[in-house]
This record gives sequence, C-alpha cells and structure tokens, in this order.
Amino acid sequence: MNAPRVLLAGAVLAQGFGGVRRHNQELLPRAARLLAQDGGGLTVLAGRDGVSFELPAPIECLTSTVPSGPPLARAALEGRALRRALDEARTRGAPFDLVHTAHLPAPRALPTPYTLTLHDLRGLLLEHTAFSRRFFAAKVIGGAVQNAAAVIAVSETVRATLAAHFKPRRLFVVPNAGDHLAVRPRAPLADAALLHVGHLEPRKNLELLLRTLALDPTLPALELAGAAKHGEDERLQALARELGVAARVRFLGAVAEADLPQLYARCAAVVIPSRLEGFGIGVLEAQRARAPLAIAAAGALPEVAGDGVPHFGVDDAAGCARALRDALAQPSSVLEEHARRAERFSWDASARALVAAWTAATARSQG
Repeated sequence: MNAPRVLLAGAVLAQGFGGVRRHNQELLPRAARLLAQDGGGLTVLAGRDGVSFELPAPIECLTSTVPSGPPLARAALEGRALRRALDEARTRGAPFDLVHTAHLPAPRALPTPYTLTLHDLRGLLLEHTAFSRRFFAAKVIGGAVQNAAAVIAVSETVRATLAAHFKPRRLFVVPNAGDHLAVRPRAPLADAALLHVGHLEPRKNLELLLRTLALDPTLPALELAGAAKHGEDERLQALARELGVAARVRFLGAVAEADLPQLYARCAAVVIPSRLEGFGIGVLEAQRARAPLAIAAAGALPEVAGDGVPHFGVDDAAGCARALRDALAQPSSVLEEHARRAERFSWDASARALVAAWTAATARSQG
C-alpha cells in the first residue's frame, strides 16, 4: 500500500524553543519527505498563532483560528477545525488517511483515525501535582489513548508507563535524537562552569543545583541557559542569595541554537537534575559533545544516558555533588564511549520509525 496522507494537528507548533519544538522541527520535514517518496503526504493544520519554525516542502500548511492555548480553549475549537479540513479534503477527492496529534486533550468525534504522540506523563506522575489534576489527567490521557489507532511514546520509559496504566490498541516508541547540533572540539575554559540547558521551571529541579553549590564550595560555578517560566528565575535568584551562592550562578537567559555547541564545548560538565523527563534531549547533546555529564535518576534520563553516567536522587544535594565530582573525573575514553552510544540516535532513523507507525496504524484501521 502507499504511504498514508497525514493531517497533523498543529495549533501548538507556535510554541517557543524547547524539547517538543525540537522534536517537531526535526521530525516533520524528514517524515514528510519519506511519505512523499511512497505516495503519501503530510499536511499541517496550523493554529491562529502560526508555526514558530519553517515547514519546508513537501509539507503542506493549512491555517485555522485555533489558539495555541490554554488547552481547554484549544480543544474546544481544534476538533471542529480538523473535521472541516477532513471534509474539504474528501470533497476534493484527496482524503486524509490519518490525523496525528501530539498534545492533549485529543480531538473527539473525528471521521478519520488518529495517532497520538506522548512526550511525558507529567500531569499523571509528578508527585507535587494536586490529586484533582492527576485524576483529570488520568481521564484525559486514558480516553485519548483508548480512542487512538496507535500511541507513540518517545522513550521506553514512557511506553512502559502507558502500558501499565492504560491499554493502547498499538504502542510504538519513536525516540528523539541529538544530531541536530554541530560538535565542537572540547576546550573547557580555565574557569569553566557547570552547565544546565533548558527552561527554568519547577519540574527541572534547579533548586537542587543551588543547594549542591552551597553544600560543596569546591564545585565549579553554574550557568543556567534557558528562558524562565512563571518567574522561576526570580525565585532561583532569591534562593541563590539566601544560600550565599549568587556569585557562583550565572543566568544566561534564552540561548540561540547556534551558540549551544560552544556552550557544551567550553563547560566543565553538564548537569540535568529534572524530576521528570519523558526523554531528555540534553543528555544526547552533552554526550555527543564529549562533555562530562551527571543526571538525576528520574524519568527517562537513565534510559537515554545509558550505563556509566553518574546519577543522583532528585532531592539529594550530597549525592548530586558526588555525581558531579565523579563526572568531572571521568577520562576522555569514557566520554568517547558515551558519545558513540549517543550517536546511535538519529533524527533520520526516528522519522522512519514515525512513518512506519503511521503506516501500521492506517493499515490496521483499514483492515
């Protein structure tokens, strides 16, 4: 059979820089080319706020008035916009075989099967989430999973959690990758700092790093590269002053993608203390850059990092300090081994896996 014609619900593609945007920016053009080669196609139904990155040919882009958020407002309009696009395509004699979405709530009452990518299950799993929100998340995720022709997880960790909590019809793993960044020769500065790349938000658990610096004054300074959400930078700056480490913490703000390779090349080590990650693209970025790495033993971070990467508990500042010292002491031969493993992940391979999942879901729904 030919590859499917896929309509992607793209109202959230207006979002700024982050892991989910990286996932779409790298995968969608590659998947579109693969679909086109086999007689299929990819069309994105963009929302009112547009798309924050280029959608090159052969991707077709449709427009709608669906807002990128909040979720309930988006869900209220998105289903209607998708049904309209499906009806118009059918009228033209070029119907879509599948709708794909990567955000919740999933659209309801579509005349065409849909697939769903889940990047993580934070609403269900984060321990500080209120019970009412966890209950709502379970209902929303459960309904979306049960109605989907196939569910796509970005890691084995997310796949196993989905399988344990819900009963998807079909479940695939399409991992992220790290080969979007150039690799610069490692050249740590004389006063090289620890580096964290990512949004400043409570889930990233950056408070632990400040407490770690306060506990161990021999550790290098810390650079935080990423945009702050909901005033998290101000909270962290106040905590750094309270702990007496403000002079050892530098807030770099949002960093251009072109500057990331140099940040990784010059840092002392990369540290990722997140309480929950469905994948952790920064793990692969750091490993490909041959930077020493320490991670929290949480979510998919250990899965993505593999063996031999120092790790620590999400509330254990002393353990974080030990892991950082171990990372800083790792020889280049170990870092090369980690890099070789990280390079086994590629966006091209992930695009092939995504198209295979779409094709399998379409064949099942037509069978």
